[in-house]
Amino acid sequence: MFSLLRLFVVLIAIYISPIVAHEVRPAVADIQFIPGGEVHLSMEVNLEALIAGIEPRYTNTNEAPEAEKYDGLRALDRTQLALEYTKFMPQYISGLKLLIDDSVLVLKGAGINISGQSDLRLSRISQLHFSGLLPHGSQAARFSYAVEYGNVAVKFRKGETQADTVHWLTEGALSPPFLLDQEVLPRSRLDTARIYTALGFVHIIPKGLDHILFVLGLFLLSLRIGPLLAQVTAFTLAHSITLGLSIYGVISLSPLWVEPLIALSIAYVGIENIVRGRNSASRLVVIFLFGLLHGLGFSTVLTEIGLPRSEFLTALLTFNVGVELGQLAVILIALSLVYMSGLAHHPRYRQWVIIPGSALISAVGLYWFVERAIGLTG
Repeated sequence: MFSLLRLFVVLIAIYISPIVAHEVRPAVADIQFIPGGEVHLSMEVNLEALIAGIEPRYTNTNEAPEAEKYDGLRALDRTQLALEYTKFMPQYISGLKLLIDDSVLVLKGAGINISGQSDLRLSRISQLHFSGLLPHGSQAARFSYAVEYGNVAVKFRKGETQADTVHWLTEGALSPPFLLDQEVLPRSRLDTARIYTALGFVHIIPKGLDHILFVLGLFLLSLRIGPLLAQVTAFTLAHSITLGLSIYGVISLSPLWVEPLIALSIAYVGIENIVRGRNSASRLVVIFLFGLLHGLGFSTVLTEIGLPRSEFLTALLTFNVGVELGQLAVILIALSLVYMSGLAHHPRYRQWVIIPGSALISAVGLYWFVERAIGLTG
């Protein structure tokens, strides 16, 4: 009878841990082919997670067996971490495979930039730089990232231009060829749609922990499909607007402000579930406003990965489609649990599920808000 309530207790354990832990984001590879034959490769990574040997399946370092080693590395200052990287670099380079035609390009270290993130509760991003010499007459380049390092978004570009193409690589896959001796053939619209739909879905399940919790907050108040879909549609429409405006450079707000406010929106929805106890037209307005805020959060991942110039609009739209599919999947899973538990039509559904579940969601949201706000001012 209380299976759904137990689910929310488990969610507390899952969702609180990333607040004080360190998120492991996929790497971003930026590969430049400089006129004259030089190749520059820049990797944006969570360096401490790599050195500690945390497997890609862990998105939260506290869940990994190497958590203690990671925390020790995270406590190092930038100079100390750079020294640790010097020892790790030969091993790391062996997992970077830049194929020029049929041969692996020899890469050498070309420096490191470590962010000045002083809040030890937060992960920091390091940029690792490598260079190599392009053989004369080279025709195509392909890139792969060692499976033990995780997924990677790889950007290819010529000179200082914007990335000509972006590929999302998983499980050590080799990228399609990037043509060096002629104009780059753009990725097909269908391929772009497939890749960015998957990216949007993954950004919700399993990586969008705060967005999942927000959607669960919407779900809790009513099991009626009509009002629930109206709320999710309002939320989707709103985050699509700000995501598009942010990607096009019309609006911009630092994640240092966006993330605490997103946490506050989660707390608000849970509290409203308890206080109001029913849907209303004003709730749709509030959800729309919160959707505008969440869209700014979604824009962070697209800014990091980038959008292909040839299919910019297709990539943007299908990323939103993937996000929507992820949200609907969360709702379908929650509905299934409610109906299988027999609580859907129980007279005490509000007392046993809505109130305690919403209270737990609000507690997580408020805890996130405090932690993120302290990080903002600390």
